[in-house]
Amino acid sequence: MNPASRAWAARLRIAGAFVAFLIAWEILVRAFGVPEYILPAPSRVIADGASRWRSLAEAASFTVQPMMLGFIAAVVLGVAIALGIAFSDAARQIAYPLLVFFQIVPKIAVAPLFIIWFGFGLMPKVLLVFLLSFFPVVVSALQAFRSLESEVTELLRSSGATRWRAFRMVQLPAALPVLFGGFKVAAALAATAAVVAEFVASDRGLGYLLLEYNGNLDTPMCFAAIFVLTALGLGLYGMVELAERLAIPWHVSRRRAEGELPGL
Repeated sequence: MNPASRAWAARLRIAGAFVAFLIAWEILVRAFGVPEYILPAPSRVIADGASRWRSLAEAASFTVQPMMLGFIAAVVLGVAIALGIAFSDAARQIAYPLLVFFQIVPKIAVAPLFIIWFGFGLMPKVLLVFLLSFFPVVVSALQAFRSLESEVTELLRSSGATRWRAFRMVQLPAALPVLFGGFKVAAALAATAAVVAEFVASDRGLGYLLLEYNGNLDTPMCFAAIFVLTALGLGLYGMVELAERLAIPWHVSRRRAEGELPGL
C-alpha cells in the first residue's frame, strides 16, 4: 500500500471509530431508557441542532473571533518573547520567573477584572484566550530554541556564519517541530478559553447559548452547542496541522503521519 493509501486508510479508521461511538451511544441510551434531559440520543441532538442551526451558526461566528485573535496573539508574542529569553541570559533570569508566576495565577479568577477594565466587548475575551494559550507557546518555543546541540553551535561559529544566518538556516528549522507541538496545545486550549470567557460575561456566542440551554434543561441543544464548539476547536487544530505539514514535510513525525514511515 502506497503512503497516500495508508494515510486515507488511517483517516477512514478514525471516522469509522467516531461513527461506531455514536451508534453505541444511540443504542445504549435507547436500550436503558435514559431520560432525555440527562443524556439525549445523538439522533435527537443532531435533529434539534439542525432545526436551530441559524442560532448555532450565529453564535459560532461570534465565538470564533476571540478564539482566533487570542490564539494568533499568543503565537506571535509567545515566540517573540521566547526568542528574547532564549538568546539573552539576563532576560531569561528576569522574565522566565515572571512568566511562571503569571501562569500559576488562575486565569478564570481574574477574568471578572477584565470586565471591569475593558467592559463587555471583544477585548476581555481575547485577553482570556491569549492568557490560556500563551504559556504553552512560550514553553515550547524556549525548549525549541535552546535545544540545539552546543557542537552544532560551535561548528556554525567556526564556519563564519552570522548569528542571523545560523538562526535562519539551522536553529529555526530544527526548532519548528517542537514549536508546532506548542501551537497544537494552544489551539486546543483556545476554544475552551473562548467559551469560558463567554460564561463570565457575554450576551452572544456558544458559551451564552450553553448557559441558556442549561437553564432551560434543554440538554439536546447543550450537546449540539458542544459539538459545534468542538468542531471549531478541531478546525483551528487542523489549520495548525496543515501549517505544520507545509512547513516541515521533511520531519519524521510528518512522514510517519503521512504513512511514509512505519509507526513505532
